[in-house]
Amino acid sequence: MEFLVNALQMKKYDSGTIQQLGIPALVLMERAALCVTEEMEREGYLEGQVLVVCGAGNNGGDGFAVARLLVQRSVDVTVVFVGKEEALSEEARIQKKICENCGIKISTNLHMREYTTIVDAIFGIGLSRNIEGPYLELIEWINRQSSHVVAVDIPSGVSADTGQVLGTAVRADLTVTFAYRKMGQLLYPGASYCGKIVCRDIGISAQYFTGEENPSNVFTYTKEDLSDIPKRRPYSNKGSYGKVLLIAGSKGMSGAACLAARAAYRTGCGLVRVFTPESNRQVIQTYLPEAIVTVWEGDSFPEQELMAALAWSDVAGIGPGVGTGEIQREILTHVLTQYDKPLVIDADGLNLLAKETEILKKVRSPVILTPHVGEMERLIGMNKEEFLKDIVNTVCEFAKEYKVICALKDARTVVSDGASIYVNTSGNSGMATGGSGDVLTGIVLGLLSQGMSPFEAASVGVYLHGLAGDEARRKSSAYGMLAGDIAEEVGVVLKAADVTAEKAEL
Repeated sequence: MEFLVNALQMKKYDSGTIQQLGIPALVLMERAALCVTEEMEREGYLEGQVLVVCGAGNNGGDGFAVARLLVQRSVDVTVVFVGKEEALSEEARIQKKICENCGIKISTNLHMREYTTIVDAIFGIGLSRNIEGPYLELIEWINRQSSHVVAVDIPSGVSADTGQVLGTAVRADLTVTFAYRKMGQLLYPGASYCGKIVCRDIGISAQYFTGEENPSNVFTYTKEDLSDIPKRRPYSNKGSYGKVLLIAGSKGMSGAACLAARAAYRTGCGLVRVFTPESNRQVIQTYLPEAIVTVWEGDSFPEQELMAALAWSDVAGIGPGVGTGEIQREILTHVLTQYDKPLVIDADGLNLLAKETEILKKVRSPVILTPHVGEMERLIGMNKEEFLKDIVNTVCEFAKEYKVICALKDARTVVSDGASIYVNTSGNSGMATGGSGDVLTGIVLGLLSQGMSPFEAASVGVYLHGLAGDEARRKSSAYGMLAGDIAEEVGVVLKAADVTAEKAEL
C-alpha cells in the first residue's frame, strides 16, 4: 500500500521535518537535487546541453541546486531564472547565490537554442492559480522542443491536489518527486503530463513527528497487497467461499449476466446464482454451466422467487443488463429495503437508482455502487465536466452523504466510503470495451462472498480488475481485448497469491 498526499499535507510534513526534527531546509533541498541528478543520469539525460529553468520558490531553489550538481559533473548547463528577485524564497535565494559563488552564470533571458534536456523547476506543488502571460509562453515553448524534459517534484502547471491543468502545464518525460507521490500526479489529466514518476526518499516522514502511521487517507495498491485476499483453506467446500446472487440480464441482454457471473467464479466464490428472465436460461447455462439459473417470466413482480433467492445468498449484485422497466424498479426497491447483506449495484441498477437516490438512506445492507462517469452524472445531477475537476472530493462527498461505498470508474477509478479513498493505477485503455464493468461487478461480488469487508472488496476488486486487464492486453493488445478476456485473466493474476498460500500450507 502506498499513501498519496496533497499539497497542504506535503507542506505540513516538509515543515514538520524542518521545525520538529531539526533537519535544515537546505539539507532537504540538497538531497532533492541529488536525487534529480541521479535519476537524470540513470535515464541518460546528462549528454549534450542541459537547460535548467528556475522559478522564485523552493522548487526553483531545487533547480539551482540541480544546476550546480550538474556543473560539478562537467555537464554543459544553461541556467535561467524566470522569477522576480524580490519574490525569491530564502532557500532559493541562498541556492542562487551558491551558484553564483561557484561561477555559474544565471541568465534572466531564455536563449532560444536547442537543448538535449530541459529541467523544469519553475513552479512546485503549491501552485493554485492559472498560469498566464510570460510563464504560459515559456511553458508552451518548452513543450514545443524535442528535448527530454525532467520535472522537479511535479510538472509546472499541474495541480498537486486534483491533477487539473492550471491553464497550461509542462509535459515531462520524467518527474522526480520526493517523500510521497502527490494525488495530482496519478489523477488525469495530470498523470499524462508527468511521464515516468520516480519517488525518492529525502528524509521526510510524517511518522517521525506526527506519531501517525498513515500520512494520508488516500492510498493506492501494489501487487503485494493481493496478499489481503482471503486464503483458500485446505479443509473447505463450495459453501466455504460464499454464495453470490446476481440479478442481471433482460430479454436479449444475457451477455452482461454471463460476464459478471464468470468473473465472480474466477475470483474464487463458491456458488453463483443468476436471477434472470426465462429467455436467458439457455444462453447462460450454455456459456457458464457452473452457474445456478433461477428465472422469472411474465409481467408481474416475481416476489416469491426473489425472496427465496435473496434468502439463499450471502451477497448480491443487481444491474448488469437488467433493464429499467417497472418490474426491474420493483425488484431494486425490494432488494434495497429488505436485503441486509452486502450489495453491489451497477449499470441499469444505477440508472434506476438515479430516479430515487434518497432511497439509499433507508437501506439495511452495506452498499457498493460502481458507476461510470455518465452514470455518476445522473446519480448526482452534476455536469461531468464539473465533478471531474475534483473527482476524489466528488466520490468522497457522495459516499459520505449516502453512507455507501462508491467506485467511480474512469481512467483512474476512485473508491471511497466517505472517509478512506483508494485511487487505482492498474488497467489500460483496452479495458474501454463493452462488458468490462460487468466483469468488475463479478470480481467485487467474488471478493465479498469470501469475507472481505465492502470497502476492501471494492478497492481490491478494482485493482484486481485492472491487473487482469493488463494481463489481457499483454496477450491480445489494447485493440483486441474483450471483456471476457479480462474475466479469464483474473485467475492468472491470482495465481501468484495462490502459489504463496500453497507453500504456506506445505
